[in-house]
Amino acid sequence: YTYLSGQKETPNVRLLIQVAVYVTKILSVFGVVTSQDQIGFASAGEGAVSTDEVVLPFVRALSDFRDEVRTSARALKAHDILTKCDNLRDNVLPELGVRLEDRELGEPAVFKVDDKETLLREKKQRQEEIARKEKEKAEKAAAREKAAREKLEKGKLSPQDMFRTELYSAWDDQGLPTHNAKGAEVTQSQMKKLKKLQAAQEKLHKQYLQHISDLEI
Repeated sequence: YTYLSGQKETPNVRLLIQVAVYVTKILSVFGVVTSQDQIGFASAGEGAVSTDEVVLPFVRALSDFRDEVRTSARALKAHDILTKCDNLRDNVLPELGVRLEDRELGEPAVFKVDDKETLLREKKQRQEEIARKEKEKAEKAAAREKAAREKLEKGKLSPQDMFRTELYSAWDDQGLPTHNAKGAEVTQSQMKKLKKLQAAQEKLHKQYLQHISDLEI
């Protein structure tokens, strides 16, 4: 249209018809049009072929080929090829208005021509869900790392020194308090609790010492 609109002379109608007939014949070879007796695509009621009828055979061939590639890639443990197959399903075909869904191992994928906007909206939702899970995973990993650091920091203190504070005035050979700050003897119930706390600290301290040893190796 742009070419014709820029011409000052009358277009060569016979030449244009010959070109149109030739293009129609080429399209008929690929099955895009069903008849060579007319120019261009058939109109409704004249044996017009739907988009699905034209596209689906090609999609079926592509889907079957992809199934075979995935089967071989699994056998070879070729993860990069499997990733490319997933990219075809998740990113390439939705842009073309084709929905492709994998089924159980060994079963062929199912496909259909679908609304492009719907597919892209679903793709965006999947990406947002993946991003949400990745963020949640990263936050949990950060929390675990923080807890591990705090645990190591707490383990620095020797269990024999943990009670040597102003709360007590005397200790035994194990570092357990025998008298409080006022000089009163520690009761049996208090001593039981202190021993339990010291045992827990001893465990943390051993883990800390092991961590330091591992770093030095």
